[in-house]
Amino acid sequence: MGSFKVERLRINYKTIEEFKRFKEYGLQELSMLEDLQDNIMENDSESPFFGIYFGEKLVARMSLYRIDKKFDKYFEPAQDFLELWKLEVLSDYQQKGFGRALVNFAKSYQLPIKTNPRVKSQEFWSNLGFTPVSYDMERDLGENPLVWYPEGVKEQVR
Repeated sequence: MGSFKVERLRINYKTIEEFKRFKEYGLQELSMLEDLQDNIMENDSESPFFGIYFGEKLVARMSLYRIDKKFDKYFEPAQDFLELWKLEVLSDYQQKGFGRALVNFAKSYQLPIKTNPRVKSQEFWSNLGFTPVSYDMERDLGENPLVWYPEGVKEQVR
């Protein structure tokens, strides 16, 4: 399918409208909508969302947060990492490399990545080099997180 252009999504009414097509649409987007209505957000404010357009249509998206190492519960030694949420490709566009392109974009930051996979997506993540975090249940928080390490980063999980 070739390579796709991943871009940071602008927070405006058009983007929020497009988000409504995604199953994972929820509180995060609703709070953005409220912020828009309260005129807090500018069109170019730093959005945590990244996406891929196919023609004029937003077909894939994810949110990506950089988490400071002081909040790190997953890696040893504690380090800054990325938390990847809401990775979703519209159903007509699945199996075409859009999801992989988003994950590879996240990997390009060369930071460890943590994600909580949705049901039945385990194979997708393991194909991309993500591994389960295995530690005591108390730390798991019921999340079953998966992690990925850039090459050369110590793969030691707490």
